[in-house]
Amino acid sequence: MQETGNIKLGISIGDLNGIGCEVVLKTFEDSRMLDFCTPVIFASNKTISHQKSELGLDINYNGIQDASKAIDGKINVVNVWKETPVVSFGVPTPESGKYAIQSLRAAVEALKNNEVDVLVTAPINKNNIQAEDFKFPGHTDYLAQELEGESLMFMVTDGLRVGLLTDHVAVKDVAANITPRLIRSKITTISNSLKMDFGIRKPKIALLGINPHSGDNGVIGKEDDDILKPVIKEMSEKGHLVFGPYSADSFFGSDNYKNFDAILAAYHDQGLIPFKTLSFGKGVNFTAGLNKVRTSPDHGTAYEIAGKGVADNSSFKEAVFMALHIFKNRKEYKELTGNPLKKHKLKRQG
Repeated sequence: MQETGNIKLGISIGDLNGIGCEVVLKTFEDSRMLDFCTPVIFASNKTISHQKSELGLDINYNGIQDASKAIDGKINVVNVWKETPVVSFGVPTPESGKYAIQSLRAAVEALKNNEVDVLVTAPINKNNIQAEDFKFPGHTDYLAQELEGESLMFMVTDGLRVGLLTDHVAVKDVAANITPRLIRSKITTISNSLKMDFGIRKPKIALLGINPHSGDNGVIGKEDDDILKPVIKEMSEKGHLVFGPYSADSFFGSDNYKNFDAILAAYHDQGLIPFKTLSFGKGVNFTAGLNKVRTSPDHGTAYEIAGKGVADNSSFKEAVFMALHIFKNRKEYKELTGNPLKKHKLKRQG
């Protein structure tokens, strides 16, 4: 873990045929970013050289063999592979998927070994990453296996935080996957994250209904009455400020979301459509609940503009700043809750 110097920011490079390299390099083309962190990119010298040449970017970097050799004040590139991958911008290929996974695995290993402090992941393609030894629908599921804790897909931006009860699950399977145990776990995870990662002492959480109009008292499905409402009541009695279930169709349009510190959506599109509508380009995907900090931009590989030099790096930059912010908050939270004198002081101030 970081003790002195800049926070070491591990970066997995994503799909080489997408915009991953471009948004990463554009972010650190601004040398002022090196005042905030020390970037450690998991790829290779040859790959980064080829990408910066193709994209016309003017940056210098320091090639290293492992993350522990990263130098503050420089863009560091860990040589994960020696060969030169074939890059075909805009085309998902098995090769680009293979290198995306190599980069991710190396970055996660460095994170587990405390050679980097946080991880920011560039976009991957969920199809071409599949292999005999890698069968995960996305980053979150892989990180949940490799790191400690209960993972939660948490989309965050200024004034809006949306968590998901179920993430990469087919719509037809959503209701069957939502159990009282899952709801309790996600509420606890989101509540702990709001306290530890965002400095909110008494978080208010809203749950969205599973069915249209939250089931209309059983007329449009019984899951909300039979599963959600009893757990919300139970968690409220235990001291959690949990409310709902709210009808999802009007919740965001009425600005009701502004009354809560976080919203827990029942499934992927129910939460991500309004989130991306309200914040696209500035949103961050944060994997809450794990013992390490991981963020990513709120967009995908964007093959249609890959290699053209027109990709907007705003969301990736936001992901960098969010990772640094959460890392610092966690460190402060640990110090305040671990030191009896500071804990007493915090209680008196509250």
